[in-house]
Amino acid sequence: MTNAAQKRALKTYRDRLSERGLARFEVLGLEGDRDLIRSLAKCLAEDSPEAARIRASVATSISGEPPRKGGILAALRRSPLVGADIDVERPIIAGRMIDL
Repeated sequence: MTNAAQKRALKTYRDRLSERGLARFEVLGLEGDRDLIRSLAKCLAEDSPEAARIRASVATSISGEPPRKGGILAALRRSPLVGADIDVERPIIAGRMIDL
């Protein structure tokens, strides 16, 4: 059905994909989800911090396990303000007088 040139072109295309760490595969889904799945795949292929966040979120929602403890603490430790000398103490002020 396909000639040698088409087979060679397809092989070089797939080789280039694998060099970039990508793989081509087929997914079955609803017709209405086509654009969603394509945009999700495109985002995940970029391998950015946003892609890592999406991967973690999808993996958590699919696994059905409750979120691990310490998530807020881990997020605070990743904060860019870690190590900054910020004075977070509040002055102690006596409350107001109330006439009962």
